[in-house]
Amino acid sequence: MAQNNPNIIQVKVERVTLDTSSNRFVVILRDENYKRWLPIVVGPAEAQAIALFLERVTPPRPMTHDLMKRFLDNLEATVIRIVINDLRENTYYAAIEIKNEHGTLPVDARPSDAIALALRSNAPIFVDTSVMDRAAINEELDSINIDQEEDEIKRLNIQMKDAVDEERYEDAAHIRDMIHELEEKLKLKRS
Repeated sequence: MAQNNPNIIQVKVERVTLDTSSNRFVVILRDENYKRWLPIVVGPAEAQAIALFLERVTPPRPMTHDLMKRFLDNLEATVIRIVINDLRENTYYAAIEIKNEHGTLPVDARPSDAIALALRSNAPIFVDTSVMDRAAINEELDSINIDQEEDEIKRLNIQMKDAVDEERYEDAAHIRDMIHELEEKLKLKRS
């Protein structure tokens, strides 16, 4: 049974959000057991498909994922689960496990499409433990890191002021850039 497989972890779609710093949509998957989040960048169409389903909005005409679900229903096939099973060069990979009268078939898919179809099929969503270990954000560590980064920003602001007072403008500009990078990271963590 999938839930007993130690190599995968069940997650839920927590939300779809816009990362304002990069202007890209992100689906946040949540691992309830270990209090971790897995952010996955998705395209605008897939973000809309996922968000509409989460908000229980039915479009007047079927979207692509609704059409896929109808095809599967008409073929008497069922989505058993989806597994986000790999992460290579900042790209996630997934498989949709489909069952019909002939057996179970894994179908390669983009995670965003797999998630949208899993939601419509009421199928569980899993992440391979190796992917989760490499890419997840731990809630508890994240709050500690936020405190440390806020302290670092304060320290850098003092250093920047000292550099300006001492007319070391190049150093001040470099410190200013470091502050901006940390502030952007904090924005992402808080969104």
